[in-house]
Amino acid sequence: MSGHEELRDTVRAGPGGAMTDEVGVITGDVTIATTLLPDGRARVAVQYTRAEEWYTLTGTPVALPPGGLAALHADALGRVRRGGGAAY
Repeated sequence: MSGHEELRDTVRAGPGGAMTDEVGVITGDVTIATTLLPDGRARVAVQYTRAEEWYTLTGTPVALPPGGLAALHADALGRVRRGGGAAY
């Protein structure tokens, strides 16, 4: 992962997990990284906690909401905690 501004947290994905572009649904303990991109949008990436591979949360990158990167990160954490194949 790289980027100028990034927020990371570890959560347990809710029932149905989080949908990724690369490998489909992932479940269990995951780390979420929300990264500001040079074009002003943000990418939300997910990895199994303590793994090396990162996966793109389906539907991202997205435009930043009015609350900025922190608001998007909080929303992504909530989506993944709720599960149901979380995506944007």
